[in-house]
Amino acid sequence: MVGQRLFSLLVVTTLLGACEISRTDDTAARTDATPANGAIVRLPAPADSEIPDGLLGASIRRGRALLAATPDSLPQHVGGQLRCTSCHLDDGTRVNAAPLVGVYARFPQYRDRSNSVATIQDRVNDCFERSMNGRALPFESRDMRDIVAWLAFLSRGTPVHRDTTPRGIPLLAAMSPDTARGRAEFVTTCAACHGMDGQGTPAGPPLWGPKSYNVGASMARLRTAASFIKYNMPNDRPGVLSEQQAFNLAAYVNSHSRPDLAGKENDWPNGNAPADVPYATRAKAQTADGGR
Repeated sequence: MVGQRLFSLLVVTTLLGACEISRTDDTAARTDATPANGAIVRLPAPADSEIPDGLLGASIRRGRALLAATPDSLPQHVGGQLRCTSCHLDDGTRVNAAPLVGVYARFPQYRDRSNSVATIQDRVNDCFERSMNGRALPFESRDMRDIVAWLAFLSRGTPVHRDTTPRGIPLLAAMSPDTARGRAEFVTTCAACHGMDGQGTPAGPPLWGPKSYNVGASMARLRTAASFIKYNMPNDRPGVLSEQQAFNLAAYVNSHSRPDLAGKENDWPNGNAPADVPYATRAKAQTADGGR
């Protein structure tokens, strides 16, 4: 136990980084680095040559590998076929794809979805339980420590609790989607990588069904999904879709069934759930029922 705590202290005190893994609510900071059609913009990250020798370096390298091959490396904690880097593109360096550069130093932070102060470990587990429809990692496990070590290294040099790097996914203004048009656009734009049935291929993860993200994931929200699609898809030509096309595609993708999330009704206990959350919460019900 002492060795584990010493390791965690070493990571925190020697590697300044940042983390709000995918802040996609209305308070998410927008970035000015919006790519032109077809352009991919990446944040500068420490070079592999900066990874130290010894146990710390091995932990950093393993943490990166876990994010890149999550279902294969941690099958007992991943319920589907999404990897961490399915959303945090280009090893977490792509702008407007919830970049991980700068994320580590933003924790601890208040999270309105849980009405609690979250640590970086809490936020990592949010992704495991929601985006990957899996099970939380024990805080003191080697897997969690390695992931945190990689996040810290990736954010090396970022001032603690200062928003000096782009974060999250810039949110588009809400608009009404056309699901039928979204289906047609999916066939021509998305099916080559994600499959006609949305169940994924070697080139892209499943977008619905039992191997995809569950209803509690941020990507299950219309506005979040549309924003991600607009800024990042198609993967090799981000930005070529219009905002309306992005909303159409998001509505079509999220109209399909996906795994449920136990306890989702307890989200946003203060009653401030975003409008595109696709499920009822207790706080919403109480508000609609006159507070009863």
